[in-house]
Amino acid sequence: MELTSGRISWHGINLFKKINVYWLISCASPLILFFVWYVACRLQLFPDQILVPPENVWLSFINLIQSGELYLHLKDSLFRLFAGFSIGATAAIAFGIVYATNRHVKDYFSLIFNVLYQIPIFVLIPIFILIFGIGETFKILLIIKACFFPVALAMIEAVEGVPKQYMELSQVYQLKLKNRVKYIILPSVMPPLISSLRIALGRAWLILVAVELLAAGTGIGQMMELGRQMLRLDIVMVGVFITGLIGFVLDKSLRQVEQRFIQYKQQ
Repeated sequence: MELTSGRISWHGINLFKKINVYWLISCASPLILFFVWYVACRLQLFPDQILVPPENVWLSFINLIQSGELYLHLKDSLFRLFAGFSIGATAAIAFGIVYATNRHVKDYFSLIFNVLYQIPIFVLIPIFILIFGIGETFKILLIIKACFFPVALAMIEAVEGVPKQYMELSQVYQLKLKNRVKYIILPSVMPPLISSLRIALGRAWLILVAVELLAAGTGIGQMMELGRQMLRLDIVMVGVFITGLIGFVLDKSLRQVEQRFIQYKQQ
């Protein structure tokens, strides 16, 4: 028992060391970048209007929180993101299942699906502005387009990769489409589906911020654009850091969900 206990303890110590090393390596690069930024500002290598000192950015961040302006912009951006992502991802999952399991649907929509997939998001911006204006509909539609095709493509490939014996078994038992999706298709495609959702969500966030820079009344992107127009690069830097932090949190959260599904499937 003592030997076993010692082995467990030693294994725990090694694991703890690995976690600490990983954590130190992960923190090193942003700390080094911050240090270089701080030193460059102190040495006045660039004017303050171009390279804003870190303390000025921090003060602007606090002021934006206290005034409620950051909350307003962030609330609107996240609403657009999750509204467009929810609609686009749900539609993509349903379309991918039907497309992969129904030959007639595949024949009808194959050409138009591939043509629309090849159209860049930013090409649609002037068309959507003319039709919908610069309101919420325009931005949510762009997010739907950004999310729909990556998730739909991943879903189609995943469903087509479901072992044939599973599908044949469902036909033998005459399972309805609802039960076939619930008990066979979704459990089989969940890891690649979560991965595609993670990629689509990150892509949608980047596109949303870029669109808000061009045409929006509120949002993180618009906050940065207003800061640029007023030559307030401290506000622009706050927007840059907020954008990166939110993108990191979204990606990390879905990556954790993806890892859990992979472990569950292996078990």
